[in-house]
Amino acid sequence: MAAIPVYSWRLAPDGLATRRQLRARGLRPGGQPVAAQLERSRRRRGPLVAYLYRLDLAKPVRPMTPGRAVALARAMAARRTCPECRRDAGYCIPPTLGMCVPCAYPSQQHAA
Repeated sequence: MAAIPVYSWRLAPDGLATRRQLRARGLRPGGQPVAAQLERSRRRRGPLVAYLYRLDLAKPVRPMTPGRAVALARAMAARRTCPECRRDAGYCIPPTLGMCVPCAYPSQQHAA
């Protein structure tokens, strides 16, 4: 396996983009391998890494179908539903708590 090129932050050549940049242009990697990576040094932890993909090999984003929209809405509703009280919390339940904030900290609830 050949090593991929590594560039410093903001110094990648034209024609390469991150997943987020591809999405902003209405594109997706489309199964292509990583073409290069960006590295940005950080003081306390290892380098921050972003993978780059070739723009000329990127494919258009697949359109949202009615079935996919329904599935996405159900998945998001499941992320908002507290397993303890079974209510919609109005936000995604934090995985660290595993339940809504009022259920996780019942003794700290007071009238606002």
